[in-house]
Amino acid sequence: QVNMVESGGGLVQAGGSLRLSCAASGTILRINDMGWYRQAPGKQRELVATITRGHSTNYADSVKGRFAISRDNAKNTVYLQMNSLKPEDTAVYYCTAETILGNYWGQGTQVTVSS
Repeated sequence: QVNMVESGGGLVQAGGSLRLSCAASGTILRINDMGWYRQAPGKQRELVATITRGHSTNYADSVKGRFAISRDNAKNTVYLQMNSLKPEDTAVYYCTAETILGNYWGQGTQVTVSS
Protein backbone atom coordinates (compact mmCIF):
# COMPACT_ATOMS: atom_id res chain seq x y z
CA GLN A 1 0.00 0.00 0.00
CA VAL A 2 1.24 3.48 -0.94
CA ASN A 3 -0.05 6.64 0.72
CA MET A 4 0.20 10.00 -1.03
CA VAL A 5 0.02 13.07 1.21
CA GLU A 6 -0.33 16.51 -0.35
CA SER A 7 0.33 19.88 1.22
CA GLY A 8 0.68 23.51 0.22
CA GLY A 9 -2.76 24.45 -1.06
CA GLY A 10 -4.60 27.55 0.04
CA LEU A 11 -6.05 30.90 -0.93
CA VAL A 12 -4.00 33.34 -3.01
CA GLN A 13 -4.68 36.46 -5.03
CA ALA A 14 -4.40 36.45 -8.80
CA GLY A 15 -0.80 36.85 -9.84
CA GLY A 16 0.46 35.14 -6.71
CA SER A 17 2.32 31.88 -6.21
CA LEU A 18 1.89 28.61 -4.36
CA ARG A 19 4.03 25.50 -4.05
CA LEU A 20 2.40 22.11 -3.68
CA SER A 21 4.20 19.08 -2.29
CA CYS A 22 3.23 15.43 -2.30
CA ALA A 23 5.12 12.71 -0.45
CA ALA A 24 4.63 9.01 -1.05
CA SER A 25 5.07 6.58 1.82
CA GLY A 26 4.45 2.93 2.52
CA THR A 27 5.57 -0.13 0.60
CA ILE A 28 7.28 1.54 -2.34
CA LEU A 29 9.29 -0.60 -4.71
CA ARG A 30 9.85 1.97 -7.41
CA ILE A 31 7.92 5.02 -8.55
CA ASN A 32 7.97 5.69 -12.27
CA ASP A 33 5.97 8.70 -13.46
CA MET A 34 4.55 11.22 -11.00
CA GLY A 35 2.12 13.98 -11.74
CA TRP A 36 -0.47 16.52 -10.79
CA TYR A 37 -4.09 16.68 -11.91
CA ARG A 38 -6.82 19.12 -10.97
CA GLN A 39 -10.60 19.20 -10.86
CA ALA A 40 -12.65 22.36 -10.80
CA PRO A 41 -16.30 22.36 -9.68
CA GLY A 42 -18.54 20.93 -12.38
CA LYS A 43 -15.61 19.92 -14.56
CA GLN A 44 -13.73 16.72 -15.28
CA ARG A 45 -10.35 16.01 -13.72
CA GLU A 46 -7.60 17.22 -16.03
CA LEU A 47 -3.88 16.77 -16.38
CA VAL A 48 -1.70 19.60 -15.11
CA ALA A 49 1.82 18.20 -15.38
CA THR A 50 3.77 14.96 -15.28
CA ILE A 51 7.40 14.08 -14.66
CA THR A 52 9.29 10.87 -15.35
CA ARG A 53 11.79 9.29 -13.04
CA GLY A 54 14.47 10.77 -15.29
CA HIS A 55 12.92 14.24 -14.83
CA SER A 56 11.38 14.65 -18.28
CA THR A 57 8.32 16.87 -17.95
CA ASN A 58 5.01 17.42 -19.71
CA TYR A 59 2.54 20.27 -19.14
CA ALA A 60 -1.00 21.17 -20.06
CA ASP A 61 -1.03 24.11 -22.46
CA SER A 62 -2.97 26.18 -19.93
CA VAL A 63 -0.11 26.12 -17.40
CA LYS A 64 2.99 26.15 -19.63
CA GLY A 65 5.37 28.91 -18.64
CA ARG A 66 3.65 29.43 -15.26
CA PHE A 67 3.90 26.08 -13.46
CA ALA A 68 6.95 23.90 -12.87
CA ILE A 69 6.91 20.28 -11.75
CA SER A 70 9.90 18.67 -10.05
CA ARG A 71 10.64 15.61 -7.94
CA ASP A 72 13.07 14.19 -5.44
CA ASN A 73 13.43 10.46 -6.10
CA ALA A 74 15.25 9.85 -2.82
CA LYS A 75 12.31 11.33 -0.90
CA ASN A 76 9.57 9.93 -3.18
CA THR A 77 8.22 13.46 -3.37
CA VAL A 78 6.82 15.53 -6.22
CA TYR A 79 6.40 19.30 -6.23
CA LEU A 80 4.39 21.79 -8.24
CA GLN A 81 5.53 25.42 -8.25
CA MET A 82 2.64 27.57 -9.43
CA ASN A 83 3.34 31.16 -10.44
CA SER A 84 1.21 33.90 -12.01
CA LEU A 85 -1.90 32.18 -10.74
CA LYS A 86 -5.24 32.96 -12.36
CA PRO A 87 -8.79 32.55 -11.02
CA GLU A 88 -9.28 29.76 -13.56
CA ASP A 89 -6.57 27.77 -11.77
CA THR A 90 -8.96 27.34 -8.85
CA ALA A 91 -9.48 23.62 -8.30
CA VAL A 92 -8.69 20.66 -6.10
CA TYR A 93 -5.20 19.47 -7.04
CA TYR A 94 -4.35 15.77 -6.86
CA CYS A 95 -0.93 14.15 -7.04
CA THR A 96 -0.39 10.74 -8.51
CA ALA A 97 2.36 8.15 -8.64
CA GLU A 98 2.74 5.25 -11.03
CA THR A 99 4.30 2.04 -9.75
CA ILE A 100 4.49 -1.53 -11.01
CA LEU A 101 1.72 -2.37 -8.53
CA GLY A 102 -0.60 0.33 -9.84
CA ASN A 103 -1.35 4.05 -9.74
CA TYR A 104 -1.86 5.87 -6.47
CA TRP A 105 -3.60 9.17 -5.79
CA GLY A 106 -3.50 11.75 -3.05
CA GLN A 107 -6.59 12.99 -1.25
CA GLY A 108 -6.46 16.37 -2.96
CA THR A 109 -5.60 19.87 -1.81
CA GLN A 110 -7.71 22.95 -2.52
CA VAL A 111 -6.20 25.85 -4.43
CA THR A 112 -8.34 28.99 -4.62
CA VAL A 113 -7.25 32.04 -6.63
CA SER A 114 -9.19 35.23 -6.00
CA SER A 115 -9.52 37.96 -8.60
